[in-house]
Amino acid sequence: MNLAQYVDEIFAVNSEAHFERLALFAFQHQFNHNPVYQSYIHSLHIDSNQVKCLSDIPFLPIAFFKSHRVLSSSAPVQKVFRSSGTTQQDKSSHYVTDLTLYNKSIDKGFEYAFGEVSQYAFLCILPSYIERDDASLVYMSKHLISQSQYTCSGFYAHQDKQLYSVIVENEFKQIPTIIIGVTFALLEMIPALKNPLQSVKIIETGGMKGRGKEMIRDELHQMLIKATGLKQIYSEYGMTELLSQAYLKEDKHFVSPPWMKVRIRETQDPFAYYGYSRTGGINIIDLANIHSCCFIETQDLGMLYSPNTFDVTGRFDVSDLRGCNLMIT
Repeated sequence: MNLAQYVDEIFAVNSEAHFERLALFAFQHQFNHNPVYQSYIHSLHIDSNQVKCLSDIPFLPIAFFKSHRVLSSSAPVQKVFRSSGTTQQDKSSHYVTDLTLYNKSIDKGFEYAFGEVSQYAFLCILPSYIERDDASLVYMSKHLISQSQYTCSGFYAHQDKQLYSVIVENEFKQIPTIIIGVTFALLEMIPALKNPLQSVKIIETGGMKGRGKEMIRDELHQMLIKATGLKQIYSEYGMTELLSQAYLKEDKHFVSPPWMKVRIRETQDPFAYYGYSRTGGINIIDLANIHSCCFIETQDLGMLYSPNTFDVTGRFDVSDLRGCNLMIT
């Protein structure tokens, strides 16, 4: 297999064996072409030639995206996405050399969860993000808007009368509509909703941004369900360092697309893994991250329920970091 063949197969994964074959190719490619990942593997005293199966592949602590250019490509950087943070040192940077691949990942991931992108109107309520040109959430939303057949798709202020007019009109016309919003904006939108919603799906992306205490997801969803009359609120799980997203759906678990896998590591031993229904650290394999790093050890806590369903239950405190995380410094 070469890199071009790998890229062609990312979104055509059809079995566990196929996923493992692509992941092992990605590991060897990134070991050979990503100086940061290679140095990290060396620091663990791992012989790359002995990595023969999925469980052998080491995960790069996500904090390296704050301190290094994590790149597996010599191609020109087309876009740099940065996480939110109070200082430059707080921010992760993801250097993307192939936006076409990112666009395809956005489309395919959305289609896997909800169906054809073009059939939806997208109303995006992302204050504090929309002002940032380097926010991956804004880029994703712009891309979805560009694929929609509906001219009403766009960015709206959460207290904009036009937003509520569009919602009412789309309800009347039964236009499938998706509202993508951060937590505080969705909460501030509630008082203006006068009638139950039927043709709308709400996807919350988290984030209070200093507007109040962070809320437990179930609490937020119950508030939104009560206010809107909807039976289900959805969530998106993505991050600056990934090119793929998982969505929380009807069973109230996040569902990862076929080219993305979650493993749950033990909290005290980053090289040991739990099975199902035990809380630990979330490790992610994102095959679309071939030009940066596909194997990321996050600072999120979660639980795995099946090969492609998981939940996010919280985050590590700095004092909880153990093992390879401490090698970052």
